[in-house]
Amino acid sequence: MSHVLHIEVCQRIDSLLSVEEINKEVQDELRMLNTLDLCSPIIGKHCSNNVLRDHVESISFYRSINESTNVSLNDGIELALHVYRLQEEEPAMETICDGDNNSDELPVATHWVLPSLDFKGLWESLYYDSDIKENLLSFVETTILFSDRQIDANIISWNRVVLLHGPPGTGKTSLCKALAQKLAIRFNDRYSHFALVEINSHSLFSKWFSESGKLVMKMFGELKQLLENPDALVCVLIDEVESLAHARKSSVSGTEPSDSIRVVNALLTQLDHIKRYQNVLILTTSNVTEAIDLAFVDRADIKQYIGHPSEIAIYKIYQSCIKELTKAQIIENEDILDISHLKANGYEENSTTRHSLRLLELSRESVGLSGRALRKIPFLAHSLYLRTKTANLSQFLRAMHLAVTKHKEDAMEQTY
Repeated sequence: MSHVLHIEVCQRIDSLLSVEEINKEVQDELRMLNTLDLCSPIIGKHCSNNVLRDHVESISFYRSINESTNVSLNDGIELALHVYRLQEEEPAMETICDGDNNSDELPVATHWVLPSLDFKGLWESLYYDSDIKENLLSFVETTILFSDRQIDANIISWNRVVLLHGPPGTGKTSLCKALAQKLAIRFNDRYSHFALVEINSHSLFSKWFSESGKLVMKMFGELKQLLENPDALVCVLIDEVESLAHARKSSVSGTEPSDSIRVVNALLTQLDHIKRYQNVLILTTSNVTEAIDLAFVDRADIKQYIGHPSEIAIYKIYQSCIKELTKAQIIENEDILDISHLKANGYEENSTTRHSLRLLELSRESVGLSGRALRKIPFLAHSLYLRTKTANLSQFLRAMHLAVTKHKEDAMEQTY
């Protein structure tokens, strides 16, 4: 896996070409290139190939090892092409009836068909210092391999459950959605249909006593209908899973209502049942892992902590924001260098590196902010401190510094 170059080709929704035809045209296009810039996708309309200009939105490149952002196609690298189309339809709301009289319909889940236009570029926008994204992909790859090879689950056990935990605003939910989207792209030769079902945990608590556990069972009953199609891969997202899997010891001690025990028991039972399906992946997030029942935590195959971004991750987030604003001509076109370039040059300041080093300094100032807060900084910088349609990079970096300072001051006031 580490030496494979993944080439993801987004085909236009109105294109009538077959996957085989697109593959051939892409390979012909790549033969004309000596090197590929992994950070810069090829836009379809910029291709030299007339067919690709008419039928392809973009061509992106991914490699699990980050030795270099440039790759030579003459190095004997194994290529894996993935052709996909983005689905444009709106997500559907799934409902179930509350109580025996079926009088109330509860909106318990949101259902996307993948890959979805809603999640375009989401995977690429998430930055981590460790190999979190690659490890999650590898986990799913192994899950599918073991299932296809019919490994005896009584001998080697896996539950198809991922738990991402950490403070609010660190991108746990976004990473789950981005992973589901990426699977729909990477495994479209294995499955013909992909779905993401996000469960609204709070809707599963009934106003009727003792009915909440039944709602959980109804919800999983609906999911099992989707899983009856072996050619469909279904990702189930349970955000803030502690609301469903609250530690039962709290209930026993009297600090939680007994109905919550029924909910936890129902969830654990349904997880044990649903893992029998080979085409399901349960993605869960939590802001307070100490509140989760230990039996649920034990069922998670991967328990990954997602903390606040580091200085380097913040630099990459800010760099992507500046790139987006430059593309929209809100910031004048000036280069921000990759962090690897700054490191290779010993962080020496000159006319070429000045703005990039200022951004690195700003990244250090921003350590401790959540990913959600970081992506608001450019907007606040423009709205509060510029108020002009266009600014040069120096002006914008100054405005971002002021926005970061204000954000920290506001956060301090909230603690009093």
